[in-house]
Amino acid sequence: MSIWDWSYVWEALPYLSRGAIVTVQATVLGFAIALVLGLVFALIRQSPNRYVSTAVTEIVEFIRSTPLLLQVFFVYFVGPQFGIVIPAWTAGIGVLGIHYAAYCSEVYRAGILAVEEGQWEACTALNLSRQRTWRAIILPQAIPPIVPGLGNYFVGMFKETPILAAIAILEMLQQAKNFGAEHYRYTEAIIMAGFFFLVFSLVASATVQSISLWLNRRYHLQ
Repeated sequence: MSIWDWSYVWEALPYLSRGAIVTVQATVLGFAIALVLGLVFALIRQSPNRYVSTAVTEIVEFIRSTPLLLQVFFVYFVGPQFGIVIPAWTAGIGVLGIHYAAYCSEVYRAGILAVEEGQWEACTALNLSRQRTWRAIILPQAIPPIVPGLGNYFVGMFKETPILAAIAILEMLQQAKNFGAEHYRYTEAIIMAGFFFLVFSLVASATVQSISLWLNRRYHLQ
C-alpha cells in the first residue's frame, strides 16, 4: 500500500470542505464575540468604581486561568444539571468568544494604558463627555497599535476550533478523522486538514498585518 494516494484526497475533499465551513464560521463568529466583549471588559476595568473594576478583573483572570476545553465541557455537560440547556453550536461559539474575550481585553487594556496621560487631561480641559472622550480621542489611538496582538488571537482561535469536536461539532479535523475511520485511511485527510490550517493561518496573518499598516497610516501612528 502506498503512503500517499491522490484518489483518497479527492474523496476526502467533500468531508474537509464541510468541516472547513464549520471551522471558519466558528472562528469568525467566536472572534466577533471576543472583540466586542473584550472591549467591554477592558472599558469596565477602567471604571472609577473600584468594586466594579475589581469584579471584572477577577472574572477575566478566572477565564484566562482555566482551560478552554474544561469551559466547553462545563457549559455543555454540566449546565443541564442546573436546568441550563444550550445547543452544541451555541455553546461552542459562546465559550470560544468568552474565552478569547478575556485575552483580547488584556490587549485592549494595554493599548488604552499606552495613550498619553496628556490626552485625558486635554479632554477634561475641553469639557468633553466621558463617552466622547473614549469614542473620539482614546480608542482611535489605542486600537490601531494593538491590531497585530488581536490578530494573533484570531489565528489562535482558528487553530483551537478542533476542541469543538468534544461536543459533537463536526469541524474540519473531526471530519478528517471521520473520513479516516470510514475508509481506514487517515494520511491524506489529516495532512490536507493540516495544510488548510496552515494556509488559513498565513492568509489571516497577512491580512491582519495589512489592516494594521492601513490603520497606522490613517491615524499617523508610524
